[in-house]
Amino acid sequence: MTPTHFPPINEQMDLIRRGVSEILPEEELVRKLEHAASTGTALNVKLGCDPSRPDLHLGHSVVLRKLRHFQDLGHQAILIVGDFTGMIGDPTGKSKTRPSLTLDETRANGQSYFEQAAKVLDIERVHIRYNSDWLAPMTFEDVIKLAARYTVARMLERDDFEKRYRKQEPISIHEFLYPLAQGMDSVAIRSDVELGGTDQKFNLLVGRELQREYGQSPQVILTMPLLEGTDGVEKMSKSLDNYIAFNDTPEDMYGKTLSIPDTMILPYFRLVTDVPAERVAAVGREMEAGANPRDFKRELARTIVAAYYDAPAAEAAEAHFDRVIKNKMAPEDVETFILDRASDTLLLDILCEAGLVQSKGEGRRLMQQSAVSVGEQRITDPRAPVPDGDEVIVRVGKLRFIKIVRQ
Repeated sequence: MTPTHFPPINEQMDLIRRGVSEILPEEELVRKLEHAASTGTALNVKLGCDPSRPDLHLGHSVVLRKLRHFQDLGHQAILIVGDFTGMIGDPTGKSKTRPSLTLDETRANGQSYFEQAAKVLDIERVHIRYNSDWLAPMTFEDVIKLAARYTVARMLERDDFEKRYRKQEPISIHEFLYPLAQGMDSVAIRSDVELGGTDQKFNLLVGRELQREYGQSPQVILTMPLLEGTDGVEKMSKSLDNYIAFNDTPEDMYGKTLSIPDTMILPYFRLVTDVPAERVAAVGREMEAGANPRDFKRELARTIVAAYYDAPAAEAAEAHFDRVIKNKMAPEDVETFILDRASDTLLLDILCEAGLVQSKGEGRRLMQQSAVSVGEQRITDPRAPVPDGDEVIVRVGKLRFIKIVRQ
């Protein structure tokens, strides 16, 4: 194997520290980087992916981008697909036991994860490992020996377990095995560094301790902040509808970014883009001096769209936003729905058939909230027919349009 040449240690640490919450212990990471430089051997940098949630959003990108930083520095990225641990379900941050998945489900979700992660990682330089390769062959004797290396008292130090224990809420024995199984992943691949969100700190430390138990040099753990969603309050989550997905259209990605609170502009620049630190600092100074945050939010939105698509897509998304949202005009490429001139079909039925709403219930709710309009006219009655006219452009919310043409 050809030895790898790395940038100077101080340059590596500058990039590694960007946006990081904690490096434990940092001095060990420096020593590992020095050893890698002297031997020309890349560090094994591990990231576990949860196959129970295959739809990625910018919250997931925070730790994926850090893995990409290690790739750019010449180190080896290793993605661990928790196809076996996914059958347990990571209890981190959960107030109740999570439902289990089958091995086939976790494998399929893992494939979806890779396809989306390729938008951030250099996927050609990623080693992909499935933890069923080493966890599935373990015998019951092996599991007992593994469990004997950790105590219930130590497990209850974990915040979510401790809260559930105090509230006398059920904790299944198999949930205690999850951190141990994740820790065995680190042993199996001889991880030098493991990445995770701040909510994963306990699990990452378990891996460090198990490596020591198995006579390995313990991994350094590096935790990243949990990104607040577009509401600026809660952790980004699809269930809270405060997310920007990898697979969002450029227009949706741009529009959602512009909806974030001004207080989130700098954190988003730091955590979900590679805009140089000097430029991020300059943005902060300019906003403090009274510059309009909207201009920087537009810069942020263009940067994010360009990263997941390209610069022309970002420019087109901005033009679309200005036309549709800012100037309240219909987009140029509105989908057309052909309606028989003699038809007395309700507008609600057309919105459902055209896919602008997922159900009649959603359509009724949007109408009652005055979120459906034709020109300046709000349509609030779910029983309303299609307004008169040969061509009618209907707007649902801010971004959904349809042109109804009578023939």
